[in-house]
Amino acid sequence: MSLTIPIETSARHIHITQEDFEILYGKGAKITFAKELSQPGQFACRERLTVVGPRGRFEKVVILGPFRKETQVEISVTDARKLGIKSVIRQSGDLEDTPGCTLIGPKGSLELKRGVIVAKRHIHMTPVDALRARVKDNDIVFVITTSYERSLIFSDVVVRVSPSFSLAMHVDTDEANAFANEENPTGVILKLFNGHTYSLQTWADELQAGIHR
Repeated sequence: MSLTIPIETSARHIHITQEDFEILYGKGAKITFAKELSQPGQFACRERLTVVGPRGRFEKVVILGPFRKETQVEISVTDARKLGIKSVIRQSGDLEDTPGCTLIGPKGSLELKRGVIVAKRHIHMTPVDALRARVKDNDIVFVITTSYERSLIFSDVVVRVSPSFSLAMHVDTDEANAFANEENPTGVILKLFNGHTYSLQTWADELQAGIHR
């Protein structure tokens, strides 16, 4: 039996260090809880920041808590184009050679040298979920969505496994719009070519050349 995975849309947001937060909100300032998120221990804050790039800006971008070891801004490819920065697709926390931006708060501003990413689409799951789905941490899989009249298959979906996770696949707003997002969209894992796009393209090239496996 296939594991049914809830699909959640992750809009643009900011993870921030306590030091950077105090630069933007004032010495001794604390983040304020607003709403729990699906992943245990994660929450949206009441505080908002302005994100500025060479060509555009986004106002009132939500901060997610708790504090992180490094400040990270997560946006979509469309957002990156509006800001005028390169869209770099990465897993959370992998910030080497990523672009930066300016963050503006009520008490100050901050020039980030790096930390702006387009989050690689991923699935959070527990070890029990991983056993049921027959996958392991950092596996790459395909996921087919169950969406009215506009289902599609996502490739290059990374699996993240931890006892602290709750089962959910996260996509950004561009990806969610592509499959006509519903109120409670779900997906299932397909085991094709180890989940990699380049393998799928090789298969397509072979079919065009008359090679059938």
